[in-house]
Amino acid sequence: MLKAGFSRVDITPPLGVSVQGYFEPRTAKGVLDPLLATTVAFDDGEKKAVIISVDVIGMNMEFMSLLRPAVAEAIGGDVDGVFIASTHTHLGPGVASTESKIGKFENPEYGDWLRKRIADGAALAMQDAAPATMKYTRGEVKGVSFIRRYRMKDGTVRTNPGWQNPDIDHALGTPDEESQLLIIKREGKPEIGIVNFQVHPDVISGELLSADYPKFVRDTYELNVPNSLCMYLNGAQGDSNHIDVTRNPETSCAHGYDRARYMGRKIAMSVISNYELAEELPGDKIGYAKKMISVRYNKGTPEEIPAALALAKLYHEVGSEKAVPELEGMARTEKIAKATRIERMQSKPDFKDLILTAVSVGDVVFASLPGEPFTEVGRQIKANSPFTLTIPCCCANGYEGYYPVQSAFDEGGYEALTSRYVAGTAEKLIETSTEIIKTLK
Repeated sequence: MLKAGFSRVDITPPLGVSVQGYFEPRTAKGVLDPLLATTVAFDDGEKKAVIISVDVIGMNMEFMSLLRPAVAEAIGGDVDGVFIASTHTHLGPGVASTESKIGKFENPEYGDWLRKRIADGAALAMQDAAPATMKYTRGEVKGVSFIRRYRMKDGTVRTNPGWQNPDIDHALGTPDEESQLLIIKREGKPEIGIVNFQVHPDVISGELLSADYPKFVRDTYELNVPNSLCMYLNGAQGDSNHIDVTRNPETSCAHGYDRARYMGRKIAMSVISNYELAEELPGDKIGYAKKMISVRYNKGTPEEIPAALALAKLYHEVGSEKAVPELEGMARTEKIAKATRIERMQSKPDFKDLILTAVSVGDVVFASLPGEPFTEVGRQIKANSPFTLTIPCCCANGYEGYYPVQSAFDEGGYEALTSRYVAGTAEKLIETSTEIIKTLK
């Protein structure tokens, strides 16, 4: 018999911690809303597994190598049954991100506390376990997620080229607008909803801590589904964000806290509107699998390296604006991003080992992607999966950078310039993740 439990613990750090996500340093100066670690625990009588969603931008594999065993010990289960995904909010603290764009802002004291806090949350969720059955449904979310890479009229490629830019020709791809909902009905306890969608949580900006739009997904779901608890899992979002370039940000709800609320409500309501149409998910057994893959670092060509190192040095000394005064906006960011990527990669070996994992419960499977995969990565993994419900998660069981698809390297732009890995890595993630998922079926 399958049992499922739920817990939610507050992980809001003290003010003054470093906040990651941009090319300029930020520190937390206040709190818009609490940051949370949400756990759903499963127990089939033979195996245990936990799915955990954490309101931070990311936690690297080194940090996870300490965190996941601590969680496994707390629940009395195997490490491979521990699945931890970051929501990737850009208003969360830096946690062991040794690959930060602007230096090492790891908040080590907070990281030590966070490991214990997440393990406690997992233990509480397992204690809350009650007999459970599962259902699922899907929805569609329009006007929330937008591909952020554009072909310009002059043939160049730009990321976030600006609101109502007349030089935009077309977007390079289409967003994945499918939302997914796993419903876990429990005997004598609130039911659990796990909502899955894919878009960058970088809507509010600033230096006030917030879970961004995922907070409003959870709040809206629990407000509209009686006696329910909600988790949000972010999907493949590396080339998407909330910016509709056709809007005028001065006269419409284009960004900020109101936009985050709008997005969260739309995502939640897209699956709530189909709640009564949910279908049973068969099976009650837990499975898990993993595989390590070796990928090549993108260290730059011999011709690029000298100029890149010189620019990176200047950037660290005087900041982005003075280092590249001839450019502005994303054009400046792209130039610095490429230089700092090449700088960081010089101290690396030629190859990096990445861990891919999957956890299945009955006919639903959760697939981990250790960083920010492009939309097409998640779309292909879902299409290739033999499971009825497949939930790919970004920044899961590690955060190790962007994974642009081959076409992005051919076209250029911010993501390809900053990618730590060579072209073909995203396709390797799709292939390996598909292989792992199929072993569980």
